[in-house]
Amino acid sequence: MKKTVTYSVVGRVNPADRESGEVKYYAQSQARGEMGIREISERIQQMCTVTRADVMAVLTAMEEIVSEGLQGGEIVRLGGLGSLQLSLSGEGADTEETFSDSLIEKVRVLFRPGTVMQEAINNLAFEKVPVKYAKKDEEEDGMGA
Repeated sequence: MKKTVTYSVVGRVNPADRESGEVKYYAQSQARGEMGIREISERIQQMCTVTRADVMAVLTAMEEIVSEGLQGGEIVRLGGLGSLQLSLSGEGADTEETFSDSLIEKVRVLFRPGTVMQEAINNLAFEKVPVKYAKKDEEEDGMGA
């Protein structure tokens, strides 16, 4: 059974050609709500024989272990869900010798979907819904909903 992702259509100026001011319309996913760690633990409890408290303990410990792994430079593999890895970006140096860590401006966490997640993504259906909110700059440009 396909799961349905809701989306709205929003106008945006092409970021590669902002000077032209040309607006194109793109799909933007719309969340139906949030699922926190407590909801996750309740859903897991319904699927197996462990209590919600036990699941919460494991998930809370997992938060710490994943964080420690990333801080240690490890790729964190979460089975068929996917993997997490740090990515660095910043300024370049003219030579390797003149590079210093002060040139690193941002650290991001990359998520690469695994087989289970990729299959879930590949089997989605889509439903168009109205825009929930308009960004302030879109409202000023007359592009808001």
